[in-house]
Amino acid sequence: MKAQPEPLPDHLRALVGQGVDAIDTPALVVDLDAANRNLQRAVEFATKHRLRLRPHAKMHKSPAVARLELQAGAVGVCVQTVAEAEAMGAGGINDILITNEILAVNKLRRVAALAHQLSVRGGQLGIVVDSAEGVERLAQAMQLTKAVVDVYIEIDVGQGRCGVSPDEKVVTLARAVVARSSLRFAGLHAYHGGAQHLRTVGERHAAIVAAAAKVEDVRRLLEAADMPVPLVTGAGTGTFAHEAASGVWNEVQPGSFLFMDADYLRNDRDPAQPQFEPALFVKAQVISVSAGHAVCDAGLKAHAIDSGVPEVHALPGQPPLRFANGGDEHGVLHPLDESGPLSNLPALGDTVWLIPGHCDPTVNLHSHLVVVRDGLAGGRVESVVPVMARGVW
Repeated sequence: MKAQPEPLPDHLRALVGQGVDAIDTPALVVDLDAANRNLQRAVEFATKHRLRLRPHAKMHKSPAVARLELQAGAVGVCVQTVAEAEAMGAGGINDILITNEILAVNKLRRVAALAHQLSVRGGQLGIVVDSAEGVERLAQAMQLTKAVVDVYIEIDVGQGRCGVSPDEKVVTLARAVVARSSLRFAGLHAYHGGAQHLRTVGERHAAIVAAAAKVEDVRRLLEAADMPVPLVTGAGTGTFAHEAASGVWNEVQPGSFLFMDADYLRNDRDPAQPQFEPALFVKAQVISVSAGHAVCDAGLKAHAIDSGVPEVHALPGQPPLRFANGGDEHGVLHPLDESGPLSNLPALGDTVWLIPGHCDPTVNLHSHLVVVRDGLAGGRVESVVPVMARGVW
């Protein structure tokens, strides 16, 4: 497992208790009050609909944030990589599900070691599979320990990515799992990532209705083979109200709901789902002003643009601005109303707050989250949280 993080550098430790003005730029800032409101809304929704809430920690990559989610009522966390799982385990998280296929022998040995360590302290590790080879390699690795790992068969419910087709192949795979004493058939993993950013509520609803039909078909096949399905897990921030309404899923895995990002905020509002607000921001400073535009110090090294450039979050009294990509170190700011006066541009030294286009890879670019209480305008730094699960291994 990964070692505990290095102590905070002096300049970061000194931030705690200071006002937001003391935060150097560019910095990744969490509005704790907004994040807590988002978390409470998600927990209330899951409780009302009798769903297990297992947030996806690949979004925040921080055991400290995962602990907040567990304290609020989450049953555990999801991760996407072995390194993320190890970081969560090292940070005290005991219920972890790896929602990705792992085939590399060395990585599977790490999976077995983590399963053992969690088992010793009363925890549980889960992992998804979609091939007989994956089952066999996982079973071989688990011979290194007496622990038992929960195995979910991933089915392709419309994403067209990983997952076995929803037919008799699932029965064959489930039989391979139950034949191994170190593997426990825990259920089905049914996540439709492609539906998360369909813009209209109708499009998202139709996608999950189709996904639910596939899950039901698979459940009937497994029950006919005397292998009842203990749990169906999946869903994301864009669709989990539809998974809840279907009655098919027992557990949901939204991740981005906690922080939100500009791309999710572009989705049409679903009245059946809690309303989440942006809680993750890149703090930037205006370093240059020219006729018609200004430049801030947050470029591609500070935020991901795979889902579009950031939105500029205007605080009261600040002019509405449009962000344009300026390269590695720079962002170009234009007045939202291009025909307006130049006074609509910020001044040299002003702070601008950016809502990243995609929160997950943006967090991966930063070593720390600066957590602020009482808002961005006049709040104070509550803590500085290491991003322990950065990277891809």
